[in-house]
Amino acid sequence: MPDDPRPPSGNATHSSTSLRSIARAYLGRVRGGELGALPAVLGLIVLCAFFSALRPVFLSDLNFANLLTQGAGSIAIAMGLVFVLLLGEIDLSAGYASGVCAAVLAILLTNHGWPWYGAVGAAILTGTLIGLLLGVLVAKIGIPSFVVTLAAFLGFQGIVLMLLKEGTNISIRDETILAVANNNLSPVLGWVLLAVSVVGYAAVQFRQNRNRARRGLSTAPPALLAFRIGSLAVLGAVAVQVLNQERSRNIIVDSLKGVPIVVPVIVVLLVAATFVLQRTSFGLHFYAVGGNAEAARRAGINVAAIRISAFVICSSLAAVGGIIAASRGNSVDPNTGGSNVLLLAVGAAVIGGTSLFGGRGRAVDAVLGGMVVAVIQNGMGLMGYSSGVKYAVTGSVLLLAAGVDALSRRRSAQR
Repeated sequence: MPDDPRPPSGNATHSSTSLRSIARAYLGRVRGGELGALPAVLGLIVLCAFFSALRPVFLSDLNFANLLTQGAGSIAIAMGLVFVLLLGEIDLSAGYASGVCAAVLAILLTNHGWPWYGAVGAAILTGTLIGLLLGVLVAKIGIPSFVVTLAAFLGFQGIVLMLLKEGTNISIRDETILAVANNNLSPVLGWVLLAVSVVGYAAVQFRQNRNRARRGLSTAPPALLAFRIGSLAVLGAVAVQVLNQERSRNIIVDSLKGVPIVVPVIVVLLVAATFVLQRTSFGLHFYAVGGNAEAARRAGINVAAIRISAFVICSSLAAVGGIIAASRGNSVDPNTGGSNVLLLAVGAAVIGGTSLFGGRGRAVDAVLGGMVVAVIQNGMGLMGYSSGVKYAVTGSVLLLAAGVDALSRRRSAQR
């Protein structure tokens, strides 16, 4: 069910009647082309069932943890791309921008002895400045984002090579940075994280319902709120229980259990991005500009500032993705941020439900789409398929998602 079901009837007192109204309204929107993240959710279920049937090891606790860490970097970059895609723009340089920021991180940590927090701050600041430059070129100069970011895609490759002296591999030795993608929370902290997440989500849901009631708007029935909160609690509990199992093949050498540290990092990014997009006027301006830039301008929205902000946020989150990649690889080299990083990040955002035409998308789309992409890559790897087959299948899924988006928008326009 969507977060804001907006039932057509008033504030009904009978829960079952309200639930039927909500279901009818939701199905009506689906038939009208507003699919949202539904294809990604169904695809994720089908893919997990398919790979687990062919390779039972796919659902093992070790592989489950690998899935979460494998897709984390792409998900962080994809969250930033959602802001750009909401405006109907594109950022082809996000992958190599993450590589530039990762190189800055590694150089400051290893070559100059900076503390981890200073190096992380410098890497994110680098991403912010990159986004500011791209945004000004697009919003103020008027160069199409495709051309600007394609040029940046090529230019940032050269910058990475210059920073790394034409191919030097810089090892990361800072324990805090390495822990981001390689260490786990203690089992107790995993349960604490789940409890905080469920309580926080419940508080937001109840507050939203109370605010709508005060304004005389229709509210979600208690049964629906219980379903949402209960679903999060149950799914989260299953995930934490699985991840808290011992995954090490030799416990004498090393114990390996608990929720990967990168998971709360992604959760924090998701909560922050969702809050900005759905709970602030600043975030709602992205939807307004993406839906109709001229109408937004006439309504008093600073369209240029919103466009610049989108690229700043995108490149800043690309920096976070680069930090995660550097942690996972224990080093930074000229391939960091290259190869298939951009493909996977754009694919994650679009497959998750963010429209390439602007005006539609949520931060959670990046997470859902990122998990779909990670499942495809991981599952096909377990089945022994080559990289070529993985690329072909991932590209086909991306094309399918873009086709569904185009058809759904056409159907919405015809209603």
